[in-house]
Amino acid sequence: MEKNKNIVKAVNKNVRSSPRKINNLLKNIRGKKADIAIRDLSFARQRIAFEIKKTVQSAVANAENNNQYDIDNLYVKEAFVGKGLVLKRFRPRAKGRASSIKKPFSHLTIILSEKETNVKGLHGTKG
Repeated sequence: MEKNKNIVKAVNKNVRSSPRKINNLLKNIRGKKADIAIRDLSFARQRIAFEIKKTVQSAVANAENNNQYDIDNLYVKEAFVGKGLVLKRFRPRAKGRASSIKKPFSHLTIILSEKETNVKGLHGTKG
C-alpha cells in the first residue's frame, strides 16, 4: 500500500478535557480549509477550542516549514480524539460515604492535506 505523501500531522497529548467534548468541536472543522477552521475555533465559546486551534496552527506550521506546502491549499482531512489518562478524585458525601470523580484527559490529532489544483480544467473552453 502506498503511503500518502501530501498529509501533515500534529498531535496534542494530554489535553485536559473529555474526548466527548472535544469531538463535538472537531465535527465542525472536518473537511474545512485550515484558515476557516482556525477562524471558526477562534469564535467558539468552549474553553477547549483554544487548544484545538493551537493544534491546527501547529499542523499548518509543520506543513509550511517541513514540507513547503502552500498554506492556502491546506484543508482538515482528519480530526480525531482518543482517550488519555483519567485522574480519579473523591468527594465527601452524606453519611460518611465518598463518591468518585473522574477527570479525563485526551489525545488530539489533526491531519491536514493539500488539495491538488487542476491546471488543465481551470480555463477550459466551452463546447
